[in-house]
Amino acid sequence: MSSPAQPLAASLVQSVDWLAIAPPTIAAVVGLVVLVADLFVAEHRKALLGWTSVAGLAAATAMLLPLLDGDRSTFCLTGDAAVCSYTADRFTVVIQFLVLGGALLAALLSVTALKDARKELPEGEYWFLLLSSAAGAALLPASRDLATLIVALEVASLPAFALVGLRYGDRKSSEAALKFFLSSVTATAVSLMGISFVYATTGTLYLTQVADRIQDVDGQFHTLAQTGVVLTLVGFAFKTAAVPFHFWVPDTYVGAPLPIAAYLSVIGKAVGFSGLILVTVVALPSYADVWGPALAALAALTMTVGNAGALRQQATRAYSAVRLLAWSSVGQAGYLLVPIAAAAYSGDAEKSIGSTVAYALMYGAVNLGAFAVAALVGRTKTLNRVADYRGLYASSPLSALLLAFFLLCLAGLPPGIIGLFAKVTVFSAAVDAGLGWLAVVMAVNVVIALFYYLQWTALLFRAPEGEPERHRVPGPVAAAIALTGVLGIALSGAPQLVLRFTDTGLF
Repeated sequence: MSSPAQPLAASLVQSVDWLAIAPPTIAAVVGLVVLVADLFVAEHRKALLGWTSVAGLAAATAMLLPLLDGDRSTFCLTGDAAVCSYTADRFTVVIQFLVLGGALLAALLSVTALKDARKELPEGEYWFLLLSSAAGAALLPASRDLATLIVALEVASLPAFALVGLRYGDRKSSEAALKFFLSSVTATAVSLMGISFVYATTGTLYLTQVADRIQDVDGQFHTLAQTGVVLTLVGFAFKTAAVPFHFWVPDTYVGAPLPIAAYLSVIGKAVGFSGLILVTVVALPSYADVWGPALAALAALTMTVGNAGALRQQATRAYSAVRLLAWSSVGQAGYLLVPIAAAAYSGDAEKSIGSTVAYALMYGAVNLGAFAVAALVGRTKTLNRVADYRGLYASSPLSALLLAFFLLCLAGLPPGIIGLFAKVTVFSAAVDAGLGWLAVVMAVNVVIALFYYLQWTALLFRAPEGEPERHRVPGPVAAAIALTGVLGIALSGAPQLVLRFTDTGLF
């Protein structure tokens, strides 16, 4: 005779959709495999760990293909199958492609960086941390409850602190990691405080239920709910490097190994912006009057300060190329914030969010390409100054042409058509939402950015000082540059491939 407890226990057992969770799961499992294998692999064969990691990230990215057919959800409430903790919809798959594809390119750059480091970087730990961070970053866009969202955010962030400061005996690297750690921990604490306030007023962590219940909060809890919304926004503003929470970016990028700086510039932003989208547009649409103006002001401030910082970089200063890319990434974060702010005012929030996704895809491809060329030049010019790129065309024509193309894409000039289309999409999102002043600020900043992008581009084709130095291109770096170049050129030839993602399927 079965006890009454058995049917209850059976009702609480959830079936897991393994296909839906395959991409982050593969990255996490391969990370554990690499960490254990590091104990047994001989020193002269450590390169196998890198290639295993590259293969794992490639497999995780490939597992996104079966998810293109339709929405899949898992870890759902037993009483309500529509309320789930993990959803693999169109938005999730596109962001996971950006995250895992970006991590794959960073891994290709890392293979050469670890070889050049000559034991300054421990290989087993490096690959484990990179794969763990990528797994957390891939989990985040699929998260549909606040607890999973924060866990994914920390799984993506905590290994990144260690990666920044992993180089043995490097004071600059340690200082960068400490600054990154302190700012990110502060952001997490503020976010958790905000989320606890939201939970206290709604009694649920699921995003769709929060959206329903927070509209009917008792008057006495209204101030608590508003405070929760603001604190949650502040926490994610740290993660997206929005001004005034951007101060950690330049020093962190300079102190980190260059592949990790590339990783943070794209994957770190994808994590922050996808979390911000889920919290604002999905969980808190009824508080658009709170987060809309806040994000619009942050967008204007971020793009202005970022471009001003990039403009101030001196070509002969040590690490000025990496600093310029760091400040440029802050400016680009401002553009990415514009459509999210516009979603608060627009009648078509999905289209606005799609503009951010489309821009993020363009930015991810070309920014990783620029960092890949910077990694190539940095192998012979360890100070990696902008001045070191003078005459690059004479010594490495293809690398110079591709870097020029990437910079023109970031500037939004032909032949970087995809950069132009992405900026127009963001600009139109602001105009359609009635944010004319923000569109004007964006237009002014695009003009400011033209100066330093074109200045660097022109330097590539000037006559070199002295004999041009030949840059031997290692296979993994060549593969990373080629992949980003092909992707950027293909998207410039057919920008509709990216613009079709303005339909995110998030609503």
